[in-house]
Amino acid sequence: MGIYDIAFWILTVIAIGCALGVILSRNPINSVLFLIATFFAISGHYLLLNAQFLAIVNIIVYAGAIMVLFLFVIMLMNLNADVEPQKGRLVQLAGVVSGGALLLVLLAALRTAKYPTLESTPNEIGLIQNLGKVLFTQYVLPFEISSVLFLSAMIGAIVIGKKEDSTHSA
Repeated sequence: MGIYDIAFWILTVIAIGCALGVILSRNPINSVLFLIATFFAISGHYLLLNAQFLAIVNIIVYAGAIMVLFLFVIMLMNLNADVEPQKGRLVQLAGVVSGGALLLVLLAALRTAKYPTLESTPNEIGLIQNLGKVLFTQYVLPFEISSVLFLSAMIGAIVIGKKEDSTHSA
């Protein structure tokens, strides 16, 4: 059992534990924090698979931007457990039955799955250096066109969002 296997199992336990924390936590803020920790553990799995770009994008986009939005929405909604209506027994039973059915499907799929080893992946796949070479050689024109499109979208958003000054109107 190598260092990669140990790191894989540690990250897996963290990811599963934090995912359960998301589901079982009664406080929405704690659920969001558990979800952020789950994203970091998944990014650790990406690093073990030598996919540094995916790991960084996962941290920046999901753990950074999306979770900040979730936190803002939760804080703006001011969720209170006293106001929330209680679920009936039938709804709880339906949730348990559907979760159990999903678990059975996942177990059946995992039983027949083949598991590749980490040593079988080539060292060059997923490196940011290789992505940059391909992006700036083969796909340089679409990359530059998309950058001009993003620039024009930002300028348009600034123009639309800018308030008109009523004192200088003729």
